[in-house]
Amino acid sequence: MSETILKLGTRRSPLALAQAEETRARLCHIHGWDENEVELVPVVASGDKVQDRPLAEIGGKALWTKELDGWLAEGLIDASVHSLKDVETIRPESLTIAAILPRADKRDVLLGAESVHALPQGAVIGTSAPRRAAQALHLRPDCRIVLFRGNVATRMARLAAGDADATFLAAAGLARLGQDGTGHKQDPGEWLPAPSQGAIAIECRAGDSRVLDLIGALDHAPSRAEVMAERALLHRLGGNCHSAVAVLCDYADGQLSMHAALFSPDGAERVDGEAQFAAGDIDAPLRLAADLLDRATPGIAAQFAGSQ
Repeated sequence: MSETILKLGTRRSPLALAQAEETRARLCHIHGWDENEVELVPVVASGDKVQDRPLAEIGGKALWTKELDGWLAEGLIDASVHSLKDVETIRPESLTIAAILPRADKRDVLLGAESVHALPQGAVIGTSAPRRAAQALHLRPDCRIVLFRGNVATRMARLAAGDADATFLAAAGLARLGQDGTGHKQDPGEWLPAPSQGAIAIECRAGDSRVLDLIGALDHAPSRAEVMAERALLHRLGGNCHSAVAVLCDYADGQLSMHAALFSPDGAERVDGEAQFAAGDIDAPLRLAADLLDRATPGIAAQFAGSQ
């Protein structure tokens, strides 16, 4: 039996495990390893244990990462596999993002209708994401939002049970679960995704040169440029789990094109901004964030610490 070369920590949800499997497959392909030389080590994250309250009420995004962070610190795993959109913008200095995999589809998928405009009058939309709730209410203030938390299967089951008329899921997550044809992909020109949506990040101890070298071989530079710009914007905004932030950043020929929008929680207020800049220029998204905050209405600004 082959000796384990790397231990990858992951949440235990079906989607998280699928992302860890993809990471393992890419590592084995690029290094010529056998699959059993990379061990997947699953954990039940705190965020998976409580599903009847909004994430912001029970500890925010740290609930997706704290168990894996602890295992990394103790040396029980060599690296963690994350959906980057679930990872806090401020991370422990002892950890570093060793690789970003090639980014998948950034779009949201709507289940229950072809578009938000096609929903019936007064429709109920199930979501736990402030971005999705505010963006939907901005387009359709007649609709009502109800809390939907849980993994993909749980939310789809609740929709099928009639708990809501529609819900949103990430296209990338559905594709990774083999359900690429489910629902209706939303036009990113009208419906902006979450920061880092579709990106898988592998994090390891900052001083672990062996693991950094092995994992770093997977890093996809265009995807890293996009998500690091989006995370820089989010950090400058001072956003948290209550903040409705949407952003789309596209890489082409060494340049990034970014469109970002901030919303009030009820969707009534919206401010947009765009910027084009060289990949790796982190100052540009910071300037865009500052501009958005300067133009934000009081209802929007109240959601962002960066506006203080």
